[in-house]
Amino acid sequence: MTAAGTGEPENRGTGEEDGDTDVAEGVTGRTGGTRGPITVEDPGDPRLGDYTGLTDVQLRRVREPAEGLFIAEGEKVIRRALAAGYEMRSMLLTPRWAEAMADVIDGAGAPVYSVAPEVAERVTGYHVHRGALASMRRKPLPEPAGLLAQARRVAVLEAVNDHTNIGALFRSAAALGVDAVLLSPDCADPLYRRSVKVSMGAVLQVPWTRLESWPEDIAVLRGAGYVTAALALEEDSVGLGELVARRHPRLALILGSEGNGLRPSTVAAADVTVRIPMSAGVDSLNVAAAAAVAFYATGTAAG
Repeated sequence: MTAAGTGEPENRGTGEEDGDTDVAEGVTGRTGGTRGPITVEDPGDPRLGDYTGLTDVQLRRVREPAEGLFIAEGEKVIRRALAAGYEMRSMLLTPRWAEAMADVIDGAGAPVYSVAPEVAERVTGYHVHRGALASMRRKPLPEPAGLLAQARRVAVLEAVNDHTNIGALFRSAAALGVDAVLLSPDCADPLYRRSVKVSMGAVLQVPWTRLESWPEDIAVLRGAGYVTAALALEEDSVGLGELVARRHPRLALILGSEGNGLRPSTVAAADVTVRIPMSAGVDSLNVAAAAAVAFYATGTAAG
């Protein structure tokens, strides 16, 4: 039920901020018995290893889960990661951000590195407009059964591989009261830097996990009392309004990849197939847009 994703290329800068005017002066230590940031001038310094090649998607999507880390970008996201209980491995910032992040620096139980903007760009591969990055430790993923037991309305993603769409979808899930998100084994990593950034940290707030076998794990959802609703364009699909009117006490909304939608085997295994009525000859929406519509409609019914 989705059209091709419209996410930005992964190697773009994050230039929605105003121009960077960082200066290269070193940052002095703070008072109160807490050491300030450590100034690093060499982009090849091994202490900055967590931040190397952030625009290399293929490398980072393998390396980060294997090493148990993810990158939080920008003050708001770093603060939300800490508030969500993620442990910091280190932080990298440019000098102008030292004051804004002073309380985080003082409370950090990990090294904080200060670098000039040009050094940050050479390390990461792009112009770091937000001025601050943190390497955070991942948490173990919860078991699907335990997560489902505590939820009432969940989103299930199949083969959604655009990081921008993953981030946008999680942001909608957080805003519209979806209790949890479950991913098929071949979905993109929600903790990839681009996803975390686009979600504004929502991927750190909405509980999520990966299913081990898909679509076979539809049986896990059904066993937990969920009606499984596949969003797809099928002849026997019902309108979203009809699904809302049924007011299922537990509902799993299943959404497919940006280009191909849901697999036929998934549609066949679901309890019901659902479509979003559209006008002007448009037959489908981007997966993140479709998810937001479905989340809002079913959330209104639940409320």
